[in-house]
Amino acid sequence: MNRESLEKLRLDRRLIHRRGWMSEAERRRALEALPDVSSKATTLGAESGEDEGSSSPAEETSGS
Repeated sequence: MNRESLEKLRLDRRLIHRRGWMSEAERRRALEALPDVSSKATTLGAESGEDEGSSSPAEETSGS
């Protein structure tokens, strides 16, 4: 593998605990260097267009 491919795999979940892959200090530095993308997170309800405060369709139809 070339260097670029190895860098993409450094924090791969399947490899991170492999003996000799990365030291704990290297892993900590790599994780701290990752950008904060929490502003891109969304909830499942927001993604599907539902509001958290709205009633469910079953509640709306059972009232009649």
